[in-house]
Amino acid sequence: MSAISEISDRRSDVRDQKSEIGHLSSAVGAASSASPSSVVGRPTANVAILTGGGDKPYALGMAAALTAAGMTVDFIGSDELDVPEVADNPRVNFLNLRGDQRPEVSPIAKALRVLKYYAKLFTYAAMAKPNLFHILWNNKIQLFDRTLLMLYYRSLGKRIVLTAHNVNVGTRDLSDSWLNRLSLKIQYKLCDHVFVHTPAMKEQLIAEFDMADDKVTVVPFGINNTVPNTDLSSSEAKEKLGINAGDKTMLFFGNIAPYKGLEYLINAFVEVARENKLYRLIIVGKPKGREKYWASIKETITRSGIVNQTIQVINYVPDETTELYFKAADLLVLPYTQIFQSGVLFLGYSFGLPAIAANVGSLREEIIEGRTGYTFRPKDAADLAQKIEQYFKSDLFLRLETTRVAIETYANERYSWDKVAAITTAVYSRLVPETRSKSEVRGQK
Repeated sequence: MSAISEISDRRSDVRDQKSEIGHLSSAVGAASSASPSSVVGRPTANVAILTGGGDKPYALGMAAALTAAGMTVDFIGSDELDVPEVADNPRVNFLNLRGDQRPEVSPIAKALRVLKYYAKLFTYAAMAKPNLFHILWNNKIQLFDRTLLMLYYRSLGKRIVLTAHNVNVGTRDLSDSWLNRLSLKIQYKLCDHVFVHTPAMKEQLIAEFDMADDKVTVVPFGINNTVPNTDLSSSEAKEKLGINAGDKTMLFFGNIAPYKGLEYLINAFVEVARENKLYRLIIVGKPKGREKYWASIKETITRSGIVNQTIQVINYVPDETTELYFKAADLLVLPYTQIFQSGVLFLGYSFGLPAIAANVGSLREEIIEGRTGYTFRPKDAADLAQKIEQYFKSDLFLRLETTRVAIETYANERYSWDKVAAITTAVYSRLVPETRSKSEVRGQK
């Protein structure tokens, strides 16, 4: 049996603010007291999903998975999440408490926007029908969210579930402190249950934050199925970016920050590109406050004479154009120096794109050597260069069209939202029995 076959088989002002809060109170009160058929045709929600932003694909995937399992959901979001997948779902009661989150406003406007959101959130929580709150992402004021806001939810009698996409992001960003760790410990202790995405994350949570084993559950990182995947072919994508059909193209995608290790990829690319002028590197991302870091990398690119072999898209890329880069690429490279898991890897898998990743966190567990990609020693540009050359000589690349189909099939099975929903709703039902999913109900009949 071929390796590819194995993969397939495994697979404003204060008045306005008061007015808005008043309208919200009325809406929430009506939703809480009305019969299922009277709330604009929507049933009464039995779980609230709270997302602080930064997790659109995961939040939309979670909402779709839970409702497909027969649950009804209060979905707290923003303009960005006010999309047809939510609006047209009869089991979702979408509450746009965050509103417009565009960054092109003054600091004062941002501050007022945050305060207005918290006021709405407090009002919602006090009147919300669901007894179970699932926090997918904290809001803007981390210390407040982890402590006082959690205590407020508990004072209302809410059961709280948290998805910790990172156990302690401070260690990753080299910004950890005793206050950061204390606030994290408080939040974790105030949770009734915590979801993490890898066994290593569970071990860290138990060891560093003294969590009980039975209060932590590993759940797959659901596949990103919100980014459009049209019939655009790889050759068409390359042509749109001015890449020749025979070029060997690598992709770096996502926020540009020190923990992403982009400098090691640049050094490795310089080494391989010196020997082969057919190599191309696409860099897509935004520094987000790390402009000096990006400036130093850009200087290296210029000084090394590889500018003409790179395509640099240094800004935010909307979902509608994301597939262009993943389909133009022959390989995704994740040169991270510290991380547990990467949503970019799963996004790449959704397009069937093989990956080379640093052996940090749980990335080795997510990559099947020689089948979905390779791993290399972190912070080792020479080892990365060797793995790049190995990949472009392998069947993974030489049979890339077949590889893409196999990886996409494998990923959709391994990181299925159906699996996420089954694990999640089982935890829900233990905490709040009335949140049983329809699959659990059927199992008891």
